[in-house]
Amino acid sequence: MSETDTPARPAYDEPRARFRDLLAAEWLRFRSLRSTRWGVLLSAVVVIGMNVNAAFADYRNWPHYDANLRHQFVPGWAMNDAFSNGAAFVLVLTVGTLGALTIVSDYASGLARTTFAAVPARRSVVAAKAAVLTAIMTTYGAVVSVVSFLATQAILAGRGAGLTLAYPEAGRAVVASALLAPVCALVGLGLGAVVRHTAGSVVAAVAVLLLLPNLIDQKHRVTAAVVHALPLSAWQRLSEPGVVPFPGNPYPATVPASWLVYGAWALAGVVAAVLVVHRRDL
Repeated sequence: MSETDTPARPAYDEPRARFRDLLAAEWLRFRSLRSTRWGVLLSAVVVIGMNVNAAFADYRNWPHYDANLRHQFVPGWAMNDAFSNGAAFVLVLTVGTLGALTIVSDYASGLARTTFAAVPARRSVVAAKAAVLTAIMTTYGAVVSVVSFLATQAILAGRGAGLTLAYPEAGRAVVASALLAPVCALVGLGLGAVVRHTAGSVVAAVAVLLLLPNLIDQKHRVTAAVVHALPLSAWQRLSEPGVVPFPGNPYPATVPASWLVYGAWALAGVVAAVLVVHRRDL
């Protein structure tokens, strides 16, 4: 073979993007978005504020509670003040939306085309998004959950009705409340990859994460199983102490099954995002 037949070699080889480079890029992207930063900060203040307000309400109304209610206040009511249903709804709405926007905003702005042109390994890009989103949302959930618990129980301690983290099932409730954030964010990520439309993704996240648990009747075994398989219902079981069957909920979920629901939804969100982005055209 002559010199003229020898294939020309490039002057340099373009290095492939390492996964840590993708992580750094996703972290920079998340941090640089002002709306995302403010959304996380303001929602944290609102969630903590709602829980503190619930504790203050019980503190003020304590003199008017009868002996039976005071006797039942610990641990059930005290635990509910630590992380109220209303606060959980705000958290789920916030993180579900942020999870969806993590991927939908790339398609809306055209950044996805540029990113995948530079890094053809789409699955690695989505995995990096999921990893950064999980880290941020876990930190967010942990801060909100721990601060809410400590603040509300300090308020209730003034009436002798506060709990400590050493109280049985209190630690489980705090961990479950913290992990609710990354679980719902990853569900939002998966829905965003499937829908690829901002409004549609948010509506889908709200329907799956908030509406379904409150629309399905739990008085039958099958429908109760469907409700228990949803993230919000799993959180409600994990954050409630000693749940027993009662007329409105004759088939309560178990603690191990609720933890499995958390893991299954988080995994499903990541897998859906990876598969859809890898296979679908831009």
